[in-house]
Amino acid sequence: MQPVSLFSLATQQAQWLSVRQSTVASNVANINTPGYRALEVEPFEQVLDNTRVAMRTTHPDHLPVAATRDGFTVSEQERPDAMPSDNTVKLEDELVKAGEVRRAFELNTAIVAAFHRMKMMASRG
Repeated sequence: MQPVSLFSLATQQAQWLSVRQSTVASNVANINTPGYRALEVEPFEQVLDNTRVAMRTTHPDHLPVAATRDGFTVSEQERPDAMPSDNTVKLEDELVKAGEVRRAFELNTAIVAAFHRMKMMASRG
């Protein structure tokens, strides 16, 4: 078992949050685009799970697999209630996600800052 490095874990989560924020912004930007399908990033818990095997397309006739952004899987949200324009973005849901991303960034930063202060105090004493 490998030791958990708080700084590398926080860095990975910050990268994931950046991709999620970008995905939410893309969804909001395309809210009036006919036929646009809302996207979502895989949960961070799945990112930490190293046991899954990633699939990839090996032939043009194969079904497409989810895309990746900076190494994180981004796929269409399962949502049967599309708008008349066949768009699946719901502004309320995207605003909730944007708030979740902001709070997670703030928590991530606060934890790293507290850990850094603790290490600095330990190295002085």
